[in-house]
Amino acid sequence: MGEETENRPAPDRRSWKRPGGRWRLATVALLVIAVALMVVGQFLRLPGLDVFGTDVKDRSGPAVLKSVQDLSRYEGAAGTYQVVVDLEHDARFLPDAIRGTRTLYVATGGVSAYVDLGALRDDAVSVDADRTEATLRLPHARLGDASLDPAHSYAVSKQRGLLDRLGDLFSDNPASEQAVHVLAAQRIGDAARTSDLTSRAERNTRSMLQGLLLGLGFERVTVVFE
Repeated sequence: MGEETENRPAPDRRSWKRPGGRWRLATVALLVIAVALMVVGQFLRLPGLDVFGTDVKDRSGPAVLKSVQDLSRYEGAAGTYQVVVDLEHDARFLPDAIRGTRTLYVATGGVSAYVDLGALRDDAVSVDADRTEATLRLPHARLGDASLDPAHSYAVSKQRGLLDRLGDLFSDNPASEQAVHVLAAQRIGDAARTSDLTSRAERNTRSMLQGLLLGLGFERVTVVFE
């Protein structure tokens, strides 16, 4: 007897592709379109598409009053200075690429010159019997502390070694520029001391007091700095 063959229906050859393949393709296509729109909005500055723009959020707390000081001085002159600070820290026996920092910083700051009118002696002001002449003896002008202007000060470049970069990752104050600021303030103060800022302050103080007392009726006003 011949072998009997069983007539079975041919198996349905369906696609073995996962049903999620089309969704993945659609997701990738949407991502590509979204990125393209964002790039176009960034370069063309289209409203609503410039998603790369940064938002500034000020979460600073209110200012806290630390101290109050009564001032009794007349600021007769003020100078603005600019200095380029090139500060470098090197490590012994290690190349700069491994350990070391170098900061190039352009600092702008101001120094004021003042005459202290709160520490005058009893004989600092003398008036003649006719009240037509007055003589004032004042202390010489002094220089105030140098103050940096953050709006016009900036770092040009800052180079750091590999170990310094790694240290900044674990530092509470990475890439601190405090030493640069201190040095910049010192340089600005030195420049003010070599200028004529104090003498200018004394001239302006003399002119101010003479104009004030002459307006009160005095005929001659003499201001002496000693």
